[in-house]
Amino acid sequence: MALLDVTGVLLDPAFADRLVCERFRQVVGDNGIAVNTAQTLKLSGVVTSDNGDILERIATGERIKGSIIVHTRFILFDGTSGYTADIVQWRGRRYTVSNVNDYSHFGRGFIAASCDLIPLSG
Repeated sequence: MALLDVTGVLLDPAFADRLVCERFRQVVGDNGIAVNTAQTLKLSGVVTSDNGDILERIATGERIKGSIIVHTRFILFDGTSGYTADIVQWRGRRYTVSNVNDYSHFGRGFIAASCDLIPLSG
């Protein structure tokens, strides 16, 4: 176990933000079609910029893409058996959890989730 415990910062109101997680459980019915059941969960976490908002120019036009990193003790999913990737709402924008890094060996543990802006706009 690592000796540095940074989890106190994750709950400190000076750093932490309130976020909402949209979680979708996916069940395949008898007809073979997947059905998503939505659940809305509240969490607290520290949000930092990943790549920020980027204007991407391509031959067919341009679009804005963006990403953030959410540091939290709440377990976010980037897609797992029976669940699609979580959607995180922060400051009026929605992000798909695309990658989760597990730092459970640091003190009480936390995760750092990379999240991509949805929808791409432009």
